[in-house]
Amino acid sequence: MTADPAAAPDEPHPAVAGKPLAPPPEPLPAPVVDGHTHLDACGARTREQVAAAMDRAAAVGVTRVVTVADDLESARWVVRAAQWHPDLYAAVALHPTRADTLTDEARTEIERLAADPRVVAVGETGLDHYWDAAPHDVQAGAFAWHIDLAKRLDKPVMIHDRDAHAAVLATLRAEGAPERVIFHCFSGDAEMARECADAGYHLSFAGPVSFRNARELAEAARIVPDELLLAETDAPFLTPHPHRGRRNEPYALPYTVRALAALRGQELDQLCERLRINAERVYRIGP
Repeated sequence: MTADPAAAPDEPHPAVAGKPLAPPPEPLPAPVVDGHTHLDACGARTREQVAAAMDRAAAVGVTRVVTVADDLESARWVVRAAQWHPDLYAAVALHPTRADTLTDEARTEIERLAADPRVVAVGETGLDHYWDAAPHDVQAGAFAWHIDLAKRLDKPVMIHDRDAHAAVLATLRAEGAPERVIFHCFSGDAEMARECADAGYHLSFAGPVSFRNARELAEAARIVPDELLLAETDAPFLTPHPHRGRRNEPYALPYTVRALAALRGQELDQLCERLRINAERVYRIGP
């Protein structure tokens, strides 16, 4: 029996605490992967809570999930949680807004955690010029270190890019991008999408692509080549239309997948298959 979303844990991230969960969507016709979520921030922190969240996702066709760290404590947790469920994987890095905490000791621990077989990406890392957090030069140094780590471990780098499009692309060129690059929650326009596609980068779309006022993002989603397209929730944030403002969780991914199918003029079952294949390839979680 699948757990009721209304019975989900009561301690999500403070930014979404007190907000109701989105209602469960109609199940997808074929399985997909939620390529970026934060189960600990969703409030699913114990083995039982994680299992319940995975059950809720599987009930609507979201059969595998990548849970992502943003600080050192979260990095330890996601690696541990990925051992609890066969369809849960982890990504490890320090978020760019926490780049000033990347001490020598933190580097040693992040490198050890990222080498775990259940860790399928180095992320989220990148640049954030929106929040007044770590200085931009400190972020750039941390981003370069994470890029090098991804190359040394032969894992994709998962990029956080907020109000820093040109700087992120310039850093990837200067440092030399890993073989696999994922722009988590892609937020650029069509021109940037073309530049990323030309470089072979994967673009992952979250709830904002479904927002009615996100015209430039919608146009970007239309032009991404099939083989470079991914989908994610970034839960508990960025809940898709028509439940924007509610609390997100991996089971809400079908809303975004259906929005992508409509924008791209693709059959839903074919898009699900393509998203699954792409996620399996970039994260190396396929058969």
